[in-house]
Amino acid sequence: MTAEPDLNCPLCPRLVAYRAANAAAEPAWHNAPVLSFGPENARLLIVGLAPGRGGANKTGRPFTGDYAGDLLYATLLKFGFAKGEYRADPNDGLKLVDCMITNAVRCVPPENKPTPAEAANCRPFLINRIGALPKVKAMVALGRVAHEATIRATGGALAKYPFGHGAQHILPNGMQLFDSFHCSRYNTNTGRLTAEMFEDVFAAVRKALP
Repeated sequence: MTAEPDLNCPLCPRLVAYRAANAAAEPAWHNAPVLSFGPENARLLIVGLAPGRGGANKTGRPFTGDYAGDLLYATLLKFGFAKGEYRADPNDGLKLVDCMITNAVRCVPPENKPTPAEAANCRPFLINRIGALPKVKAMVALGRVAHEATIRATGGALAKYPFGHGAQHILPNGMQLFDSFHCSRYNTNTGRLTAEMFEDVFAAVRKALP
């Protein structure tokens, strides 16, 4: 299996059916697995949950087109992990610097909730994505599902690496993992995550990757 799925990936029947339903409703959208975004020489890999229906599933670029992307890309620009201007459009010319973004599950799931089996089906892509980055030294997990996918993909036991916003771990492969609550509108609207809290995570990453 490669680091990126085929755009007609058949592994998860429920997600395939949901892709087809979205394609029927919105034929101009991407409606396919969303590929990773960023340079292959990146030292930082950011792992999200899954594409949003009207975000990456629409635009074809991770975290592009919804609120989570607004906060994520503004933060990456602030800390030098991106350059250009983010306009929620995959043709905006934004470039990532020393950073790649991927998702634990590559297809949009109903209600933004992939099943454990779907996460397991997609895990080889994450394993191979990590393995195909020769300079990667650190990862950021956005939310508990991404955290658990990253731990499993690197051969760790979940009990040894508890999830918590701002937590830092040294993974079995020697890489450093930084945890954050997911930068979703729900988390920010409820005050679970503030922009300052999110920036604190990337300040720590920047210190680790000068």
